[in-house]
Amino acid sequence: MYYLKDSMIGAPDVPEKLLMNGFTNIVYSNGPFSAGIRYENYMNALLGFDARYKGNGITYRYASFTQDKFDITVGNFYEQFGNGLIFRSYEERNLGFDNAMDGVRVKYTPHAGITLKGIIGYQRVFFEKGEGIVRGADAEVSVNDLCESLKNTKLRVVLGGSVISKYQKDKDPVYKLPENVAAFAGRGNFIFGGFNLGAEYAYKINDPSASNKLIYKPGEALLIQATYSTKGLGILVAAKRIDNMDFRSERDATGNALLINFLPPLTKQHIYSLPSMYPYATQPNGEMGLEAQVTYTIKKKSKLGGKYGTTITANFSRANAIVKNKINDTTALDASGTLGYSSPFFKVGKEIYFEDANVEISHKFNKFIKAALTYAYLTYNIDVIEGHADGMMYAHVGVFDMTYSINEKHAVRGELQYLHTKQDEGDWGMGLVEYTIAPKWFVAALDMWNFGNPVNERRIHYFNIAAGFNHGSSRIAMSYGKQREGILCVGGVCRQVPAANGITLSLTSSF
Repeated sequence: MYYLKDSMIGAPDVPEKLLMNGFTNIVYSNGPFSAGIRYENYMNALLGFDARYKGNGITYRYASFTQDKFDITVGNFYEQFGNGLIFRSYEERNLGFDNAMDGVRVKYTPHAGITLKGIIGYQRVFFEKGEGIVRGADAEVSVNDLCESLKNTKLRVVLGGSVISKYQKDKDPVYKLPENVAAFAGRGNFIFGGFNLGAEYAYKINDPSASNKLIYKPGEALLIQATYSTKGLGILVAAKRIDNMDFRSERDATGNALLINFLPPLTKQHIYSLPSMYPYATQPNGEMGLEAQVTYTIKKKSKLGGKYGTTITANFSRANAIVKNKINDTTALDASGTLGYSSPFFKVGKEIYFEDANVEISHKFNKFIKAALTYAYLTYNIDVIEGHADGMMYAHVGVFDMTYSINEKHAVRGELQYLHTKQDEGDWGMGLVEYTIAPKWFVAALDMWNFGNPVNERRIHYFNIAAGFNHGSSRIAMSYGKQREGILCVGGVCRQVPAANGITLSLTSSF
């Protein structure tokens, strides 16, 4: 991206003018053997990505061999145990997040329906490796596959359990910090016809760290998810409780560095600009959340469904604080070197962190026109999620999205979005027009306008024009415009996005 000066939007100065993120994956496979490397280049990293991504080099390399019932990987690898409550190693390039393991992973299938995993290694932290050693094991059993008489029953049961331990030497001159910290998790998944019920509970031994102010309270997490699906209907209900579950291989790490586990947000991931302006960041030190969603498709050729049917999706999610009580009258809440606090497991805190009630209706009118209408009501605790002191934010958001297919190759898509709030920066409007010539070309133009900002000079137009070309497995795109300051979240993990003005070029290719 080539950056331009823009004091009006508060864009920071970029001395280099041109910043770049790049990578190349090379993978070789031959029968049971595979190997790969990844070269990365940050000269320097794009604004919004951690500045410790600086320079270039081989950041990922591995060799893997599969034979009989064993699968062995040495070098770098990604892995997840269960829902990730105590261990998930993964990459999210849009966030600049990568906690790849560097060590050894062994998978063993001794019998049909039984999968065993073992891992040990260090975690990636930018261009280095973390100090802490992470080691663990996971077992999963499909009960139906173990017993011949249960293979054809309607009820299917899958059980699993995990253990993870980290080691880091204690160098603290004041507190005696545990050098080995273990976490345990158990899970079950029960499937009967269209019903699916899954639950996982995790427990972490006392883990004083920078993120919890060096308290010695154990951590807990519970996640329960239930779904039902049948023709034309889908239902999801989920709930969670998280208490002191920030788990890292280095106790002094902050931000997104060296996270061992993953805590799902249980909120809808909006695809439109204005509803996603206020995304939720999971609060690992304590939260209780729930989500419910119903998707219903009105039958085709009915009065409301029309020729092609109409799909309605209603979604609700909410996250609250947990109750934290002082250990005694003389010790401050979360005081370093103590148990920190006590917390009744099933009691919900009064403070709301986030709430999202939304409904989306999508309908295809004929073979040329389809449209979607979305409404969302958001409650957003800026103080907790972004660390500001601006209180609660309430917003009504409406989105209209329509696509007109001129013929098999040419299509025009338009969006109109409106966000109304009396807090933060006031009302926003957004319009987008996109023209596609399949399968090679697209051009688009959009404008986000903060017309309701209480400060006249801050009623800024954030415009962007873009064009792209596809050829086989290669894609090149260029855009020019302004980017507003905010936060970007994927799966409850977030990074700060600074204001920027400039020209962006992106190129992807595979062979």
